[in-house]
Amino acid sequence: MTTYIPAITLPHSVFLNPAASILLPIGLGTAVGFGTRPSKTQKTYLDLKQPPLHPRPWIFGPVWTVLYGLMGYAAHRAAFNGLSPVSSPQTIQTTRHSMTVYSIQLGLNLIWMPLFFVAKRPVEATADLVALLGLNGYLAYLWGSIDPVAGWCQVPYLAWLSFATYLSAGAGYLNDWNLQDKEDGKKVEKKQQN
Repeated sequence: MTTYIPAITLPHSVFLNPAASILLPIGLGTAVGFGTRPSKTQKTYLDLKQPPLHPRPWIFGPVWTVLYGLMGYAAHRAAFNGLSPVSSPQTIQTTRHSMTVYSIQLGLNLIWMPLFFVAKRPVEATADLVALLGLNGYLAYLWGSIDPVAGWCQVPYLAWLSFATYLSAGAGYLNDWNLQDKEDGKKVEKKQQN
């Protein structure tokens, strides 16, 4: 079991304030989404060969907003209940540890979009999702031992991460794990037609 690492963990005050805990992941996710230029990201998504069951691009924004809010709410519940003055030393230690795990998984979550759409690295993006699945499964376990509601709040996120892993791996495989030439190939194709 790793431990509480203050240098890479969001401050306690973020977790203990319900609005901050919920709005922080929503705000960071929105910033990353807009930072990767949504129109370009959507065009790249539509240009890729996609696995069956892939959703329309407009689905991702609302789904991630709900999931970020839910994970922020779960983080608040776990911290509020686990760091209360009546909590046992073991529960406090587990809570602090879970805050480090949460902070790491949030960072991994936020780098997926730049990895896949900006750096065009589907292998690394898919590995990132696999790591996220493992960390969030562990986080659901930790939070479930602190506050069952917080643990159950992770279930929709785990389900979506599983689906996202399928989409990322499927798109990577169907595009020969190379997204670099997708945009360039379209430009060359257009030049040849003119």
